[in-house]
Amino acid sequence: MTKLMLKARNILVALTGAGLLLAGATTAQAAESLQVTEKPTIVLLHGAYADGSSWSEVTSRLQRDGYKVVAPAVPLRGIASDTSYLSGVLATVSGPKVLVGHSYGGALVSELADTPGVKSLVYVAAFIPEAGETLGALNSQFPGSELGPDTTTVISYPGGVDLALKPETAGPVLAADIPARQGAVFLAAQRPVAAAAFSEPVQETAPAALPKYAVIPTGDKAIAPAAERFMATRAGATKVEIPGASHLVAVSQPSAVTQVIERAAR
Repeated sequence: MTKLMLKARNILVALTGAGLLLAGATTAQAAESLQVTEKPTIVLLHGAYADGSSWSEVTSRLQRDGYKVVAPAVPLRGIASDTSYLSGVLATVSGPKVLVGHSYGGALVSELADTPGVKSLVYVAAFIPEAGETLGALNSQFPGSELGPDTTTVISYPGGVDLALKPETAGPVLAADIPARQGAVFLAAQRPVAAAAFSEPVQETAPAALPKYAVIPTGDKAIAPAAERFMATRAGATKVEIPGASHLVAVSQPSAVTQVIERAAR
């Protein structure tokens, strides 16, 4: 082999190696960019008496904006039982996650906050309890909730006691800012909740370092806005108040609620 051919071969080898290195760097940069820009999955947990359809308008907006959404049916059998079930649901959701809870669902968000991949928490007209507290005690700590014997039906059965809402009296409490017919449909399809859920102590306080957001509807008659402000301030959550909105703020003001969730997702 002549010196000229040898030199040419060495140049070719060097260029090929440089090309491979460049390709490798480009691939690594692309992977890193994809990882950074990956949108989290939004997990929406409904409250007592409800199901995943209460998130329908929020879900459609999030999906339109490119987010994956999971809105599982919460069993409503109690905090520990529901947390155990939802832990299994979250195990099927890979990548980063934002947990969003409405009302009773807020307690479940706090219990599930240490799930791998959770990057932020959003509480929508929700309880933000600390370990050892009960939802019943929190809701009676501040005046303003109109839920009680006049709005609730007790369902006794061999396995325990459930609570359901009386449509004729609970409608104005839960949904004063949505059409009465829409509220009647919601209450007709309600899912009773175990009565013990409101006296069962919460086991976990959401980690202080995890970003939190609290949507507070100022017209809430199910959980007093004063209670929601107290819990949000105590938890270090960013508070977003929606003037005049009812407890079903995700139904009556879905765009405003979606904006807060997407803020948490970013």
